[in-house]
Amino acid sequence: MIEKNLTVIEHIDEIRKRLMVIVVFFVVAVVGAFFVAKPLIQFLQNDGEAHNIALNAFNVLDPIMIYVKVIVFIAFIVISPVLMYQLWSFISPGLHETERRATLNYIPFTFFLFVGGIAFSYFVLLPYVMKFMMNLSTELDITQTIGINEYFTFLFQLLIPFGIVFQLPVVLLFLTRLGILDPTTLVKIRKYAYFVLFVIAAFITPPDLLSHMFVTVPLFALYEISIFISRFGHRKYLKAEQQRQFEEAKAEQQRQIDEVNERQQK
Repeated sequence: MIEKNLTVIEHIDEIRKRLMVIVVFFVVAVVGAFFVAKPLIQFLQNDGEAHNIALNAFNVLDPIMIYVKVIVFIAFIVISPVLMYQLWSFISPGLHETERRATLNYIPFTFFLFVGGIAFSYFVLLPYVMKFMMNLSTELDITQTIGINEYFTFLFQLLIPFGIVFQLPVVLLFLTRLGILDPTTLVKIRKYAYFVLFVIAAFITPPDLLSHMFVTVPLFALYEISIFISRFGHRKYLKAEQQRQFEEAKAEQQRQIDEVNERQQK
């Protein structure tokens, strides 16, 4: 383990440096997202269920608000690996060398899982949510007049949580690799984890059984995949721990031998 006894001031300075790096990358990503935002907004307006909806601007500032939200959304996705790397860099001094190398490899997977969660939410869940809302409005004889700002806000509130929830396998693998969790514990708390995931699904889906199950089942599957993957991480943790103990015992033995040699020389 790399020993760094940092003071509170040094910790704050380290955080400041990490934040400065994130801000620089975020600004660069915002500049790049500025050129991508317009075609993406047009695509989202004319794709899928949105194509059949008349999106209205109820405020003079709505167009610029949409532009800003989409730019920030794109920039956040682009710099998400940088965010994860800076987080890893901050906590890595407290890890063993093998743990540092292993956990660094998780960063690309967090990005792909985040994008995968967003894609699942947009292409699979969103059509069901929109159809449910449209059908409910028809049954209640309600004419929906949807604001474009409200639509994009709803869209991001649906996409981003799924991107975060899809990080579950990597998070559990990370905790298992550090020895904080183990597969046996994950199996024991399965029913509690299922309940939490069931509640999360209830918050991010409309109140109909089909949509709820359409989200709950993938979340349960993610948890089971996490347990399966964590078994490999736990085995690597045990192996690394045994290697560390062996090296420490060897170093202690060498130290004792050196002390004996020094006494004999004296």
